[in-house]
Amino acid sequence: MFFRIHHRLSYTYDRPVFLEPMALRLTPRQDGSQRILEHHLRLEEPPAGLSRVLEPDGTDAMVAWFQQERDQLTITVDMLVETLRSNPYDWIVTHREAQHLPVTYPEAEARSLAGCQKDRADPEVRAWAQAIADRVDGSATAFLSALADEIHHGFHHVGRLEGEPTDAAETLRTLTGACRDTAMLYVVACRSQGLAARFVSGYSMHHPPEVSEHELHAWAEVYLPGGGWRGFDPSLGLAVADGHLVLAAAPDHHLAAPVSGRYRGTGVGSSLTYLIRLQAADDLGELEASPQPMIPS
Repeated sequence: MFFRIHHRLSYTYDRPVFLEPMALRLTPRQDGSQRILEHHLRLEEPPAGLSRVLEPDGTDAMVAWFQQERDQLTITVDMLVETLRSNPYDWIVTHREAQHLPVTYPEAEARSLAGCQKDRADPEVRAWAQAIADRVDGSATAFLSALADEIHHGFHHVGRLEGEPTDAAETLRTLTGACRDTAMLYVVACRSQGLAARFVSGYSMHHPPEVSEHELHAWAEVYLPGGGWRGFDPSLGLAVADGHLVLAAAPDHHLAAPVSGRYRGTGVGSSLTYLIRLQAADDLGELEASPQPMIPS
């Protein structure tokens, strides 16, 4: 699958402010499931400096820093990416203790995965996850699909443009949430069963019914020996294949945010507007031949 994406973010401040260094996680991940064919990132009124860095969880980020005050900042990225995984289940579990819940990992992998496992799940979330585990007789792989299906069919999915993910217990109590809320609930439920899980941000060609236009999407990844990190999208109720494009993944959702930064200015308000134009096709020629190569849906 080929994705052509135009993504523009515009920050406006009530009056000039000083921008602290900013992390831009707008470069898609490159691995066995996707590769970058084109990528152009621009900041209007260029910053004082821009450095490409590799973050702790492997995210390819840019760090920008600034010397002069400004009252606006516009970030634009254009990209062409090929996603490669047509079968989301092309793996086997190679460690017996990871086949059944609660999962345990080989010692070396467990040390590496520690940040994606430790979580104090609310007792209600833990009990809810355990009930799903019991329904699938403790099968780790069956649990992952059943959990995504339970959230997809049992929750009211909403669009919410601003704010951090809701606490997992609150999402469960209300049975309501945006994609980032249900993604965090999925992560916490998996961790309660010993599974290493992390938060993912990116784009999806699948159009959730609760949104009217393309926007950033969130889902989860879970680690299994022999399968590595595999994506599950609870808001859509599916295992992730080539219809999703990853920007960043991290145990803490803050480190998977496409843009992270602060500004200094007493009593100064700010606003954000954005535009995402996404086109996906099975054949690259379909994108190149289109008279309007980036059409919002």
